[in-house]
Amino acid sequence: MKVAFLPQSHNALKQLVRYTTIGLFALSASLPSSFVQTSQAQQKPGFKSKVINLAYQTSGDIVKARKQVEPRFKALGVTVNWVGPFPAGPQLIEAMNAGRVDIGTVGETPPIFAQAAGVTEVVYIAGRRPSKGTNQGIFVRANSQIKKLSDIKGKKVAFQRGSNAHYLLARALKEVGLKITDVKVVGLTPSEARDAFIQDKVEVWVGGDPFYALVEKNIPIRNLRNAAGINTLGGFYIARRKFITENPQLTRVFLEEADKAGEWADKNPREAAQALAPDLKIDASILETVGRRTVRQLRVLSPSIIGEQQRVADFYFQEKIIPRKVNIRDAVPPTPLLREITPKRLGQL
Repeated sequence: MKVAFLPQSHNALKQLVRYTTIGLFALSASLPSSFVQTSQAQQKPGFKSKVINLAYQTSGDIVKARKQVEPRFKALGVTVNWVGPFPAGPQLIEAMNAGRVDIGTVGETPPIFAQAAGVTEVVYIAGRRPSKGTNQGIFVRANSQIKKLSDIKGKKVAFQRGSNAHYLLARALKEVGLKITDVKVVGLTPSEARDAFIQDKVEVWVGGDPFYALVEKNIPIRNLRNAAGINTLGGFYIARRKFITENPQLTRVFLEEADKAGEWADKNPREAAQALAPDLKIDASILETVGRRTVRQLRVLSPSIIGEQQRVADFYFQEKIIPRKVNIRDAVPPTPLLREITPKRLGQL
């Protein structure tokens, strides 16, 4: 799959997002109207903003569901504005690059695609602890004539381009001697890809929880390859570079509360499912399956994690999926700032 070189501009990322969603919608027109612009008025040392814009995706956000951060920010005189839901990471990053989102969480792939498009405003601020990879997969119907992964050559495969599903598919295909160009890619948002698979419009679906849990409750499916040994990073919290530079205290408070929410969810999977169910509009009994989804706690953005992410980026470049080689460290805050925004409960840099 060839990707044309994209210039270093905001328009470049817009083009990339449109490419990853195959023009299904104009993102700039679909962003929520409730965006609140960050105030630049000085307030007190450690932060300037009176509003923090937090992004969430259609796959659910336990921090939002638990209303975990609101009390801390209210005590500081800061209003929390939840922005979304975004269908996937690429769309969330587009909003962040436009200054409409301050902090959000995504998988491994979207920040790499953004960097490849010349985006410099989006930076990594913390890692998420990885799952065992059983929460994702490359799926076919149980009665499909596709029996093994190599059989998907020439078949229609639905997934969100520029997401961790993209990485799972590319790596899995390489294991069996194939490339992305050997399948017919149907680029859809995660929920649209799920629906296309349920409606039997595509033979193969690459996706994950909570949609995976919902699908397997409705139709018999087989997982040709899960993400074990492939999507092992667990994803990242990302932020606007200017926001964390001007608001290190707010960033640290958010990461601390997000980690607490994740710890609670890991220890209380049933209650976490019940908390997420209203936003996701999925029965809590189905969501309990998503306990396999991931460890929701955070981890410090260590050199080893940065190195792992660099290997993911290098793979994309070697496979000619992104137009140029990127240096992950260019999207990591300077060490003094990273130390300032990292809560002690995450560990030492």
